[in-house]
Amino acid sequence: MSVLGRVGFRLAARLPGANRVAAARFSSVATQPDLKLQTPKKKGDKQFKIYRWSPENGEKPFLQTYTVDLDQCGPMILDAIIKIKNEQDSTLTFRRSCREGICGSCAMNINGVNTLACLCSIDTSSTEPIRIYPLPHLFVVKDLVPDLSLFYAQYRSIQPWLQRKEPKAPGQKEYLQSKEDRKKLDGMYECILCACCSSSCPSYWWNSDRYLGPAVLMQAYRWVADSRDQNTAERLASLQGDFKVYRCHKIMNCSATCPKNLKPAQAIVKLKEAMNSGSSDLGFVHDVMYGDVFSGRHAEDLDKAQIQ
Repeated sequence: MSVLGRVGFRLAARLPGANRVAAARFSSVATQPDLKLQTPKKKGDKQFKIYRWSPENGEKPFLQTYTVDLDQCGPMILDAIIKIKNEQDSTLTFRRSCREGICGSCAMNINGVNTLACLCSIDTSSTEPIRIYPLPHLFVVKDLVPDLSLFYAQYRSIQPWLQRKEPKAPGQKEYLQSKEDRKKLDGMYECILCACCSSSCPSYWWNSDRYLGPAVLMQAYRWVADSRDQNTAERLASLQGDFKVYRCHKIMNCSATCPKNLKPAQAIVKLKEAMNSGSSDLGFVHDVMYGDVFSGRHAEDLDKAQIQ
């Protein structure tokens, strides 16, 4: 036992109560051996196979392999891609901005999953290379940059802004709503329009020219559910038809892949229920024809629907 340890035990024997406990703790710490600093384990190199295609050279798409020293790289996929562009290949093209999962710019397909490169960590437990592609089933501008022109045009078509029929009263500055009404928007207003969900939806792959897709439909319902908006009937009427909403067959890829953990499929179900609020509504007829299953209220209305 060290000298400090013997002093601690003698001090503990002479002091009563709490002081004795403190002295005993001091003696136990004093008797512990010196701890040596441990050298952190090296992560080593990691291979990344990245989709490459440029409209300028006329070559077919291919996967290019890059090797990155993870000990000199940040923990996220986006860190590795930026490092590759800065140090190995300046021609590599991709979108990125905030690096915090807010802007949605760095959406891409990583090891078969649509996600944000800034929120996807590098898997150091596997020796397999990480494969990175642009978002699937979209036209590619270059390398990892998809063409989102149609996606944004569809978003614009739902008129995603507050629409009022009554002007503000004199002196009124804000459109107020209750806490309960405000809570209805949770899980929808957080959408960053990264298109991960829409580009993972088979229905959108097949009918992207007419089906609006989960991201846009969730935003459509976000304004339908907003108590401050006064154009609900017109919004719902604009969504009627065979394809805009009713190509959703609840495959659930959208909710499974959302990097913000939102639930577009749930919002689409609620949107359909809003459109189906009436047994004579054509929307409900479409649901029955395509075999969609909804809430108990719709199940009870099933025998009331007259399908011709």
